[in-house]
Formats: sequence, C-alpha cells, structure tokens
Amino acid sequence: MASLKPRSSNGKILLDQLTKEQFLENIVESRKSQGESVENFSVNKLRCRLLSKNEEIKNKSNGILYWMSRDCRVQDNWALLFAQRLAVKQKLPLYICFICKDAHHLYPTKRHFKFLLEGLKIIQKECKELNIGFYLLNTSVTDLAKIIVNNDIGGVVCDFSPLREPKMLQESLVKNLPNRIPVVQVDAHNIVPSWEASDKQEIMAKFIRGKITRKLPEYLTGFPDVCKHKYSGTLNTDQDIENVDDAYALYTPKWEVAEIKWGEGPGSSAGLKMLHSFIQKRLKFYGVNSNDPSKDNTSKLSPWLHFGQISAQRCALEVKSIQSLYKEQCEKFLEELIIRKELADNYCLIDKRTWIYTREQLENAKTHDEMWNAAQLQAVREGKIHGYMRMYWCKKILEWTESPEKAIEYSLWLNDTFCLDGTDPNGYVGVMWSICGIHDQGWKEREIFGKIRYMVDYSLKRKYDMDAYCARFGLKLSDDSKKDKH
Repeated sequence: MASLKPRSSNGKILLDQLTKEQFLENIVESRKSQGESVENFSVNKLRCRLLSKNEEIKNKSNGILYWMSRDCRVQDNWALLFAQRLAVKQKLPLYICFICKDAHHLYPTKRHFKFLLEGLKIIQKECKELNIGFYLLNTSVTDLAKIIVNNDIGGVVCDFSPLREPKMLQESLVKNLPNRIPVVQVDAHNIVPSWEASDKQEIMAKFIRGKITRKLPEYLTGFPDVCKHKYSGTLNTDQDIENVDDAYALYTPKWEVAEIKWGEGPGSSAGLKMLHSFIQKRLKFYGVNSNDPSKDNTSKLSPWLHFGQISAQRCALEVKSIQSLYKEQCEKFLEELIIRKELADNYCLIDKRTWIYTREQLENAKTHDEMWNAAQLQAVREGKIHGYMRMYWCKKILEWTESPEKAIEYSLWLNDTFCLDGTDPNGYVGVMWSICGIHDQGWKEREIFGKIRYMVDYSLKRKYDMDAYCARFGLKLSDDSKKDKH
C-alpha cells in the first residue's frame, strides 16, 4: 500500500497537507515497491479459474490476449497483470481487446457509454506507452473467437462478472474456440475472489463477513506495476476502431438521457483523485453523518468502481493506511466497500435457479420436465389445461424464469394465447395466486419462492398416474424422473 506522505517529525500523517499529486506519486511508489515487473511477482492463482478444458499454452503461438470488459484500467488490475505474466513467461506480445458492439445492453444511455469510452481513450494511450496492443472492436464474440484463432493466440484472459449477459458471452467464446486455446477468468473486481468468498448464496452480510475477513490477509496485498512490455506484435483484424471517438456513431442508446460530468471525469486518474478528496475531506465524517443527504459526505467513488476504472482493492489499501486517524470511519467504509459489495456479487453469481427458459422454449414445451411439457401441450392442442396441472404449470414458470415479473408476463401470455378460458378474471387471479400468493397464506420460506406455496414433481407423481397423463401427449417419464426424491 502507499506510504502516505507528508508526515510530521514524529511520523504522524499530515493529511491536510497531502496534495493530489503527492497522493498519486505515493501510489506509483507503492507499486514499484512490490516489484518493477510482474515477471518476478507471484499472482495468487486462486484469483483465477479455468473456463476451458485445456490449460497449456501452445508453444510458438503469437500472443496472449486479455479480453477486457468489467475492469477497464491498466494499473491495479490482476487480470492484466496475470495476462502480462503469461506473455512475459512465453516471450509473446500482449494484446487487450474490448468489444463495443451491442454496448447498449450494459451501457443503456449515452451518459454511460461516454463515461466508458472516455476511460478507454486513456487506456489506449497508456497501452501505447507500455507497448501493449489495445483494440476496440466492433465485433461479436463469435468473431472475436475467429480473430483469436486467425492470429494464433496462445491463451485468453478475461474479466469476472456475476451477471448473466457477460457470463453468456464468455461461455460463447469458449464454445467457439478450439480446445487447444486456454481461457482463464480472473476476478480483478473483488478483493477476495467471489468463488473463494463463499460457495453458496449468502442471505445476509453477517454470514459472509467472517468468511471474507478471514481471507483478507491473503488477498489484500499491494499491486506490482504493469510495466513496459518487452515483446511487440500486431493483431490482424479489420474490426478495430482506431479512433475511439468513432465508436459513438456505432452506438444506439436504449434511452435518451442527458450527459453529465462526474468529478474530474472518467479514467483511473480521475477516480484516484476522487479517492484522495474522500480521504482528505470526507472520510472523517463517514458513518457519522454520511447518511445525511444535506451533508454530501459519501465517497462518490461508485461510478469509477462500477466501470472498473479504479480498483476496490486500491481504495481499501489507501483507506487502511490512515486507519490510525479515523478508526471507526475507516471500518464503516471498508464494510461497505468489501463486505457489502462482495455480498452483491455473491447473490448474482450463485443463482439458485437450476433452469432458465425463454418464452419460446416454454411455448414449444421444451423443458426438462415432461409433466410440465404435457400441460403446455394440452393448452396448445386442446385449449385448456387440467385445473390441478395449471397450478403446477404456473408455479414452475416462476421457478424457471429470471424474475417474478417475467414469470407473470410469460404465464399470462401463454394462458391468454392458447387457453379458451384465457383473458378472464379467473385466469389473471390464478396466475397471481401461483406466483404472488394472492388469496393464499404465507408458507415456510424457501429459495426462489420465498413464502409462496411450492409444488414439487415427486408429490404429483406419487398422488396421480402421471405416466398416463404424459402418454396422452406422446410423452414418457424417464425412469429417473419416477424416483421419489422426497
């Protein structure tokens, strides 16, 4: 961590005299103290996990590629440090790629997209100085896989995100790459990697706090420099947007929202300057009156943290370095920065829904559950679902869709489209009874359903001849599905 200067003759930190320039210089010095090159620094391998089957980099390949997405910064980035270490070890060029095609999914307004792009401009400049190739690509993940193959890339490093869209994109990349190319994911966003913090969904902060706290000494360490890269190369692609500003013309926002300026603007340097301002002026009030909207004593760091332009780990290191001045305030901030932030990733990462189906899959009775499929086929072919099966049918839609709102939307659409008794008060209330518990009582709380009444397949099979019901629609229960799982 940074050794804060200036200090008094007795070693006390003179926080009021700490300029922005000194603060940034302290951080640069702290990186150099960890090592001039990542080549001689051991990156904790538990920060990394293999997404592909193969982990060996092919001899005499033409480079290592870091697919940047969530952590948009050069320094204090474990993913980039790991990628550079691989490249140096193999004596290969290092390339960074960022995909901006269909950016509106994660950056829905120009307000978001501008904050992203202006930060990427700074990264592009830094990479040029460090002899690291930076490529802003207007391409799909499928085409990125082709670029990787055509350029004989030896290995791919990617960021970690617990959200579905980024996970699906990474799964698509792995699927479209040959098995010989290893893909490694690095959690550079959390201090304790999300998969190391807990292997189950934690329902409250108190349940994950101890797990993370015990591992902090292992993970809350300083960062070495991303140094000037020794090996040069050029990525052969016609999808590169050399002038970052040209990406604005390729972007279509979901919604029109006025642009704003936040702090000193996007980028790592601006984010660290806000961290300096927080430490110097507002940290002493954190947890004291930071909840008072008239005082404005929050950290104001969340935009840079969200875009990955500053590291939560860097913020934690700098705040801990002055813990002797403001012990309670520092502890309160670190609780929010580490425990609460990582609890959010834990919730999104460990989704208790084993199956997620689209409306089209449900409409076409393409689920793993033949009893449900039979009910849906009954609606399609006969225009009616057996009354008891309709309850089961609707409750499973809640279990197999990403949210109760989506479950209501799909259930009403399917019921109103195929059932002759659709578009009726009974149908609307039936859906709301199944999904929201309207006119029902609360039941024992369980995952996904909360206190909504639950229905299980094995109970249905035990009570009724479900083989006969499924056979009516040309379906057959598997032997495994007949076993009582109670």
